[in-house]
Amino acid sequence: MLSSKFISLMPRTAGIGRYLSTATKLTIVEVNDKTGIATLTLNRPPINALNLEFLRDVHQSIQEIENNKSRGLILTSGNARIFSAGLDINEMYKPDKERARLLWLTLQDVWASLYGSKLPTAAAINGHAPAGGCLLATCCEYRVMLPKFSIGLNEPMLGIVQPIFCMFNFLNVLPRLLAERSLNQGKIFNTEEALGIGLVDDVANSKEEALAKCVEFIGSFDKVNPVARSQSKLQFRAANLQQFEKQRGKDLETFVSFINNPKMQEELGIYLKNLGKKTVK
Repeated sequence: MLSSKFISLMPRTAGIGRYLSTATKLTIVEVNDKTGIATLTLNRPPINALNLEFLRDVHQSIQEIENNKSRGLILTSGNARIFSAGLDINEMYKPDKERARLLWLTLQDVWASLYGSKLPTAAAINGHAPAGGCLLATCCEYRVMLPKFSIGLNEPMLGIVQPIFCMFNFLNVLPRLLAERSLNQGKIFNTEEALGIGLVDDVANSKEEALAKCVEFIGSFDKVNPVARSQSKLQFRAANLQQFEKQRGKDLETFVSFINNPKMQEELGIYLKNLGKKTVK
């Protein structure tokens, strides 16, 4: 769930609509007054790397959308090339122990709130979505992706064991054998491959088209009783959410132990050093 080096581009300007509070501006939440659908835009340049403050902002935004009784939630990025590059590696190199615990606890909160949202959820994946970016996208019920980007949970390539909630996400969208193999290989898929295996549901040629497809998906529930729909969704996901809560503490301790391992710290230091050399070039 580490962020990788990507090209930094300017975030999209927000459209017309009603805004919920976004004090830190790491996320932008816009509610369309006609449809009642909220769009949550990830907005931490240059690559939407998930640090503690960003994760807190994402979690707060999801809660605000739920509390304001929106009809649906669309997750997208303000960056024209990156959906999210995953966890900020700087949070894990020579970490403050308490901050590291809070980082993982907040990531767990984000997963539980998005995966367990009562609302219809959709992701307009308008950029690369490795690691944590893929995690966020696959929490959503529907995913539409732009061409020539990549998506996948590549943690094993970096020596990281997949958290249990990553496994839940893949098992929810892929056949079991394919989910297991993809996770064990740390496989990254291009847009066409992701569509072919069902990791994404559709492809759009622009962000605007992707957002429109997400609105159309959420609108497909217009004639369905919202309480019945949300309860049905949560029944499908209840076992995963319950198992996660039982293993939440163990999952936290596994992460803390992992990032404080001297060998892993050495490897992270090498990774950051090499990343710095590439940036200079």
